Amino acid sequence: MSPKKPLNQPSSRKMIWAYLLHLSFNMWADRDVPERQKHYSAKPYLRLDVDLWNDILTKMASVGMNMVVIDLGDAVKYESHPEIAVRDAWTVSRLKDELSKIREIGLEPIPKLNFSACHDAWLGPYSRCVSTDTYYEVCRDLISEVIDIFDKPRFFHLGMDEETARHQRYYNYVVVRQYDLWWHDLYFLFDQVQKGGSRPWIWSDYLWDHTEIFFEKMPRSVLQSNWYYGPKFNRRIRYVKAYLDLEEFGYDQIPTGSNWAVPENFLKTVIYCGRNIAPERLLGFLQTSWKPTLEVFRQKHMQAIEIVGKAIARLIR
Repeated sequence: MSPKKPLNQPSSRKMIWAYLLHLSFNMWADRDVPERQKHYSAKPYLRLDVDLWNDILTKMASVGMNMVVIDLGDAVKYESHPEIAVRDAWTVSRLKDELSKIREIGLEPIPKLNFSACHDAWLGPYSRCVSTDTYYEVCRDLISEVIDIFDKPRFFHLGMDEETARHQRYYNYVVVRQYDLWWHDLYFLFDQVQKGGSRPWIWSDYLWDHTEIFFEKMPRSVLQSNWYYGPKFNRRIRYVKAYLDLEEFGYDQIPTGSNWAVPENFLKTVIYCGRNIAPERLLGFLQTSWKPTLEVFRQKHMQAIEIVGKAIARLIR
């Protein structure tokens, strides 16, 4: 039996340790779902416990994390499109104040707007205008405004995951872009982000079912976050193999783990990817619990962050 590869050590560039934090959670079903999953249904009001929000950020800083990816969605009353905001959405001024506080405690705030047709309930009426002139105008306006609000962030997460009929099988309204249209819209979004001076960042799961075309058409400049939340890591699992494929084709990666299913996933992600991705392309790691920022999910959020703290300690010791 060959010895295990050593864990790659962080390069002189600072390793990213990020958490996905939801200001908005309106990204899934456009209809009511079963009670046990009711938080996945889009709601017309802001779902946010500010005390928990603050405690999460404080906890992140205390364990050595340095980046927070904020899913904004319809939780902001954008000056360009205030009509999509939910009730009690934050004003732009309030968001800017919050970003200043986040930076003061040592965290880098990164915006996320998921433009996948599977996760765009936050766009309100525009989620039913996909690939029209109106849609492109709204996307352009929102990306430009968010880049300005965040003062030209290093990255801009565009989501773009799970745009399939299967993932929308319980929705009232289903939209799936395919073939050249999917790529056309993706390139449009990339272009808007790059015009604002930020780097596009996406979920990588499109490659699971479209591997050849993905590596033919996906620009190397786009930051990739493949994700996998299971307990076993071997290349026979296609979700795990995607990390290796992205490395083979030379993409920068921020692998994503979660305590959504099993708590040990994140640390195993760090170990596996640390052994199989070159340090110059392994920018860091992203953790997510896939829970709204509500008090009822406090334990899940705090567990997720504590797990990252343990991973940081293991990697740098």
